[in-house]
Amino acid sequence: MYKRLPPLNSLKAFECAARHLSFTKAADELFVTQAAVSHQIKLLEDFLGIELFKRQHRALVLTELGQIYFKEVTEILRRLSEVTQKLMLQKNEKHIAISVPQTFGIQWLVPRLSRFNELYPDIEVRLTGVDQDEGLLNREIDIAIYYGRGAWENLQVEKLAEENLLLLASPKLLAKQPVHSAEDLKKHTLIHIHTRDNWQNMANYLHLKGLDIQHGPIFSHTFMALQAAVHGQGIVLANRLLAQQEIDKGNLQVVLPTQLKDPKSFYVVNQLDKANDEQILAFRQWIIKEIRNNNE
Repeated sequence: MYKRLPPLNSLKAFECAARHLSFTKAADELFVTQAAVSHQIKLLEDFLGIELFKRQHRALVLTELGQIYFKEVTEILRRLSEVTQKLMLQKNEKHIAISVPQTFGIQWLVPRLSRFNELYPDIEVRLTGVDQDEGLLNREIDIAIYYGRGAWENLQVEKLAEENLLLLASPKLLAKQPVHSAEDLKKHTLIHIHTRDNWQNMANYLHLKGLDIQHGPIFSHTFMALQAAVHGQGIVLANRLLAQQEIDKGNLQVVLPTQLKDPKSFYVVNQLDKANDEQILAFRQWIIKEIRNNNE
């Protein structure tokens, strides 16, 4: 199919000579002699069986067919240059596509990403936030953070953290309506995340009867529930890892000390066939170390 393609060097010499209408200027641009350019043009004309240039009064002009060919060859060489450069950039570019639950990204990962960037400045991070706890992991996503119970088949899975559920409220709210014992929780609005199940588990843990868990707002995302608590709208029950940033800022404080474990944990997950990818290994090792250092 491609046996009748003209030589690339001849095409380059022709395009350059036609653009400058000068063999001499073409030779200067291509860093060859004028004789070499003339030779390449002669090879191309012999290959095509047509005349591309005419000399008129010491001027070089394109023939009618030469003009048509120049227009087409210029576009072909431009496209060839573009696709070649694009391919070379893709080959040399290191990047990692990461999928995370939105709250984990907002509350924990994004504030710490600069540390990863400092350690691996040549790896570009492409971060996608998803609504699902066990979200996006496809051929376009290299690695993901899942929030669940760890029962995923045909994936490389490692637990990042097992955390407690904390009772949290804004200092201003507690100043107005203190909580000295579990019974005082009955005086407050309860903020729920996804379902009311965790508050029921906390009531059972505290042996607290009569806590009205059937009322209070339900938020689809932890970061929204945390913000509701920050603004004094009630007491929230949230995973320590997700709430730590607001605690450190002084926006939220622990209402009562408890040791109730979150039934779900955070995991770093990737496809088995990507287990030895150097970008994935770098991110996996970094995030495991970062979380463990944070918990010490």
